[in-house]
Amino acid sequence: CGCHLSWSGAQLRLPDPLPRLRAEIRATAPGRYRYYQNACTQSYSYAWWDWARWEREIDWMALSGINLAPAFTGQEAAWQRVYHSLGLNQSEIDAYFTGPAFLAWNRMGNLHGWAGPLPPAWHLKQLYLQYRIVERMRSLGMITVLPAFAGHVPQGVLRVFPHVNATRLGGWSHFDCTYSCTYLLDPEDPMFQVIGTLFLKELIKEFGTDHVYSADTFNEMTPLSSEPAYLSRVSNAVFRSMTGADPEALWLMQGWLFQHQPDFWQPAQVRALLRGVPLGRMIVLDLFAESKPVYQWTESFYGQPFIWCMLHNFGGNHGLFGTVEAINHGPFAARCFPNSTMVGTGLVPEGIEQNDMVYELMNELGWRQEPLDLPSWVTRYAERRYGTPNAAAASAWRLLLRSVYNCTGVCVNHNHSPLVRRPSLRMDTELWYNASDVYEAWRLLLSAGAELGSSSTFRYDLVDVTRQAAQQLVSDYYLSIRRAFQSHALPELLTAGGVLVYDLLPELDSLLSSHSLFLLGRWLESARAVATSDQEAEQYELNARNQVTLWGPGGNILDYANKQLGGLVLDYYGVRWSLFVSALVESLNSGSPFHQDQFNQAVFQVERGFVYNKKRYPAVPVGDTLEISRKLFLKYYP
Repeated sequence: CGCHLSWSGAQLRLPDPLPRLRAEIRATAPGRYRYYQNACTQSYSYAWWDWARWEREIDWMALSGINLAPAFTGQEAAWQRVYHSLGLNQSEIDAYFTGPAFLAWNRMGNLHGWAGPLPPAWHLKQLYLQYRIVERMRSLGMITVLPAFAGHVPQGVLRVFPHVNATRLGGWSHFDCTYSCTYLLDPEDPMFQVIGTLFLKELIKEFGTDHVYSADTFNEMTPLSSEPAYLSRVSNAVFRSMTGADPEALWLMQGWLFQHQPDFWQPAQVRALLRGVPLGRMIVLDLFAESKPVYQWTESFYGQPFIWCMLHNFGGNHGLFGTVEAINHGPFAARCFPNSTMVGTGLVPEGIEQNDMVYELMNELGWRQEPLDLPSWVTRYAERRYGTPNAAAASAWRLLLRSVYNCTGVCVNHNHSPLVRRPSLRMDTELWYNASDVYEAWRLLLSAGAELGSSSTFRYDLVDVTRQAAQQLVSDYYLSIRRAFQSHALPELLTAGGVLVYDLLPELDSLLSSHSLFLLGRWLESARAVATSDQEAEQYELNARNQVTLWGPGGNILDYANKQLGGLVLDYYGVRWSLFVSALVESLNSGSPFHQDQFNQAVFQVERGFVYNKKRYPAVPVGDTLEISRKLFLKYYP
């Protein structure tokens, strides 16, 4: 029917009359599962969702053929009941849970307490959502994956049970023990089974079960011992705590740890952890298979079933990116691997609502018996997405497909563009594609504006491609600024810095502000909308602001979750760049060297100031996307 549905919009003009079928169409997927969601997406993307947004997502999942997905919402309410029943008091529970924007890492044992606590109303609203989520997923034939106990416990457990054998893990990702260093219960300790089984029974009583459970004990955390026997005991204990509540339990585990810390996870260690569970009772997500597949060096996970997953996105960053050749061939190669235990394909981005094309392609590949002809596929994609064939738009997409969407080798897609990173004299401007291909695609899309301008998906893509071109231009101006500074050329420094700070960044901000899906206000207002009081609204907004900027109290994971949003570009990235250019000008004027450390201290005040500035940002777009893009084009097209 030539229809299209994606995160950025739908094109649902059905042909009238509907096409007649000559024979029944029957398609069989080559694998049992099509999986979707990453543990981090719960925080980077879904943190503030209401039921209407969840319903839309679940419909999209069903229409994409997804049949296995986590249902992690509301688990803190169940944990709170379990902790109370064990004898913990409310202040101990409050000191454990993080704020809503950081729960993903609380659940994986990376963080506690940061940006918390969770208000009682939060638990009620999340429980209500979870009831609806599992009901809808199951009604559409999906298998829900529920969370299970991985071994991490609040410090309060040690007060109530002073003799339990728990060890403090190290700090995680630039966090010290104020908010990190979780306690891990020894898997041999009898309390491990008590707590694990209590929690699962509580969840199953509340939500029913499809017998698949998720637990990650060592996500980016080094185990206490590399002794294979110890690792087998840990995985066996986790599995037993599941079967204690549900004898039919299947354990779904993220395989991220094996490629994240390959020095620790040698073949013997991987085998021990996987074989601590009976064969076939665990499914491993080969989480980053498009770039760093694990099945190849673990003899297909030593016999445990696995799902070939495309990770693609980190931190929900904006930025055109894809590894289309890798995903077009990877799943088929994995199926043909000697003694392959592959049971399906999956999409596991850390953040969604970006690069729709890549996800549509991956979803389709889950139903294919062999690789696609990508140029003809993407031509058809453009036609369905915009509702009509257009030669210029199709050419733009074929250009993007072979350039920005075709990263080869080991591609790790963190947006390192100087635009979204703290300025310094040592910034990364490397690209994996020809910048000219994006500029040409921009020109082609603009030329299709007269015919396609009324399409909402077209306008989204025009913003996205213009944004990418602007991101490239920021790198060019940065290089000019750096060259001018290093050669002590003050007039050139003032010119390049002036254009960047006073024209290019404000123009980019107004472009982003013209589309509802690129508004900072949308993210912040959705956080405030969950609140039931002014105090909660303030807390949730701080959560939302901190996540996309400092990511921690002191910029611990600074700009990891960077976004290009109207409001953020001007008041956060723009202010940083202004400070940087001023510092360089001051250095040339006074003849004193530029000190990065001093600049970092000054710019941290700006970054922190943004998190706490309380300015309200519009959640409704302003301006005409086509006009703003054309204006940028006339000024800046190289």
